[in-house]
Amino acid sequence: MRIIKLLAWLTAYYLGLGALLLIAWLIFPRVIQYLPVGGVEALITQPSGRSGVQIDARQVGNLGESLRWLAIAIIGALVAAIPVSWTYIKIRHRDEYDQSLVQTIILLPIIVTSIVIVVHNSLALAFSLAGIAAGVQFRNALKSPGDVLFILLSIGMGLASGIGAVELAIVMSIAFNYVFLVLWMTDYGHRRGGERFMRKNISDEDEEEREEEERREEEERARRKLERARDEAEREERKRARRRERGEEG
Repeated sequence: MRIIKLLAWLTAYYLGLGALLLIAWLIFPRVIQYLPVGGVEALITQPSGRSGVQIDARQVGNLGESLRWLAIAIIGALVAAIPVSWTYIKIRHRDEYDQSLVQTIILLPIIVTSIVIVVHNSLALAFSLAGIAAGVQFRNALKSPGDVLFILLSIGMGLASGIGAVELAIVMSIAFNYVFLVLWMTDYGHRRGGERFMRKNISDEDEEEREEEERREEEERARRKLERARDEAEREERKRARRRERGEEG
């Protein structure tokens, strides 16, 4: 049921985003020329043997336009990353849920977008960045190999946004979410007795359902106890009120 709700939320999100972009295009037909989109076309039509990736920003001619282009590229990376974080939140069970990874999924595309623009067509800057990254120790091990998928996707969306292909970042987000959730719902590739990908085994799920049922029963017992105490207090209050009335009459 939660996956069905997630699919509904994702569909509404992407349709709303598409409708917003369509309205903007209908009102301002030339707005596409000033946005970080079209990078996919530039990559596909790039002549063979040509080195480097060109950021398609021909209409950027001053500081204000460059800041606007950068802001939209970063917002595009964020827009593509948010629904991916929803997928991770819904499919992860409590004992392996990692809040830091959720925040990484959202922030990493923004960082990668900025880095791509910094090192664009500069071999010296690229090597400098590699040297700086090599000097930083990252020792946080991922809890599951499946988490690598979300990290790779975040990097890919950041790269796409950084080269001015926000449309590619959004398509990557859509394709990943729907394909991943379909595989998740169908439990594709699972064999009896084998490890299940990013989800609990049947026995673990049964144990979780039993614990959830016990928790609901405990909450129900607590609610009934509270209602009995409230009823008892009301009866005592009515008795005291009747005593006061008899005392006033006497």
